[in-house]
Amino acid sequence: MTSPVVHYGIVTAAYWAFTLTDGALRMLVLLHFHERGYSAVQLAFLFVLYELCGVVTNLLGGWIASRMGLRVTLTAGLLVQVVALVLLSLVGPTWAVGLSVAYVMGTQALSGVAKDLTKMSAKSSIKVLVPPEAEGALFKWVALLTGSKNALKGAGFFLGGLLLALLGFRGSLWAMAAGLAVVWLLTDATLPRDLGRAKVKARFKGLLSKSPEVNVLSAARFFLFGARDVWFVVGVPVFLSGTLGWGFTEVGSFLALWVVGYGAVQAVTPALLRRFTHGRAPQGRSALVLALLLAFVMGGVALALRAGAPPQWVLVAGLGLFGLVFALNSSVHSYLILAYSEGDAVSLNVGFYYMANAGGRLLGTLLSGVTYQLGGVQGCLWASLALALATAALSMRLPQGRAPSLAPGLKVEAGD
Repeated sequence: MTSPVVHYGIVTAAYWAFTLTDGALRMLVLLHFHERGYSAVQLAFLFVLYELCGVVTNLLGGWIASRMGLRVTLTAGLLVQVVALVLLSLVGPTWAVGLSVAYVMGTQALSGVAKDLTKMSAKSSIKVLVPPEAEGALFKWVALLTGSKNALKGAGFFLGGLLLALLGFRGSLWAMAAGLAVVWLLTDATLPRDLGRAKVKARFKGLLSKSPEVNVLSAARFFLFGARDVWFVVGVPVFLSGTLGWGFTEVGSFLALWVVGYGAVQAVTPALLRRFTHGRAPQGRSALVLALLLAFVMGGVALALRAGAPPQWVLVAGLGLFGLVFALNSSVHSYLILAYSEGDAVSLNVGFYYMANAGGRLLGTLLSGVTYQLGGVQGCLWASLALALATAALSMRLPQGRAPSLAPGLKVEAGD
């Protein structure tokens, strides 16, 4: 019988492969259509259905996984992404702008479904595969998967810019579709069919979480990712390319390094936080302190730009610091959602939580185009500050002085 560690490795490898193509696709679409003269608002709208479908997919995906198993939702996510890549390659350079925007929004909708099916499945699998007697490893496994995922997404940004320069838009999409199709076939053939399937079938009316901790954490997650994407999706890439004159590879490389960096921080978050939490896993207080620190950083970057500091250096240094603090925030959230979940409810709670995550990305995407159009990159940064403060306000309502109720006494062991 194959061990849970092997199954975890298979799930992680599939998630890594998907994440690489997802990051590359984001950069391909952004840079290709920016080169074709699309405005900031038009670029933002290309990703609206991507994020909106993520909201619905996370809500329904957790319910589907609880009834049919995580293998079904994971392999479905991989297959849908292959289809989306092939369909996007059909868009023609002579198409009218309105038709191109509508068509790309449709293909990005499919990618949004694929991304959140894959992510929800991979992260729910950790809770399922960690043995009950080894709960102390949960934070470490979550941090490793989350951090490595973001490192691969950053590599995907670089890959997207590089492929666009080497193979062009259509050739890049075909190459990624072929590679991901192989991963889909291997994953479908190796994972157990009952992975993550609930013993008691969840009812459709049970989709919304009934846990106060999960509800508050999900709301905080909504504003946390809005605070990131309000500058990350459109504002900074367009500013670097259009105002500072950076090339495709330079923009892709900068964003890649940013995501790789915060992914690396997420992977080592248990070690970084151990000294501040006295060896225990993080609690609600950790989320509150980190959200306040994120708001402080964002305010400092915005004020530095307003004071006339060189924008290139402020963005590189300031957003690097933002990435460090954001990584800690995100990793703590990713641990807490599993700690607040129990047994068969894990895929439902994770699906609900990532529905809020996708909603925050949708909010950030829309605001990114609008605030950049109205106030430039500084407008994006001030909006990010406001959303970070909202995250902190909600984090005050998380359990502050005790371990998560469904994971009492969970500790990060010395030497992890």
